[in-house]
Amino acid sequence: MATMEDLRAYGANVDEGLARCINNEGFYLKMIGKAVEDSSFEDLEKAIEVKDYAQAFELAHALKGVLANLALTPLHDPVCEMVELLRSKTDTDYSSYLERIRTKKAELESLLQ
Repeated sequence: MATMEDLRAYGANVDEGLARCINNEGFYLKMIGKAVEDSSFEDLEKAIEVKDYAQAFELAHALKGVLANLALTPLHDPVCEMVELLRSKTDTDYSSYLERIRTKKAELESLLQ
């Protein structure tokens, strides 16, 4: 199970995330666990694959909010960058963003085990 120091080393702004979770470490960790289990990550990849940019925008925008509330900066940043591109339905290669998201999500999942 991750500690607050593990999350800090990962790059999360733990103080900010905890403040949003009423300074309850157990609740904060539970919410992080729920966030990484969210199927929206996989759904986002599928939407990008079929170039459904409207759906991809909705998914990325929702993830952006969750990740911002939990102050999970390493995951939030690439999602946030995608949101801005998807907002304008930019047809581009999103693979580097998706790879960064997969990598940072996997790192976080390994901390939580």
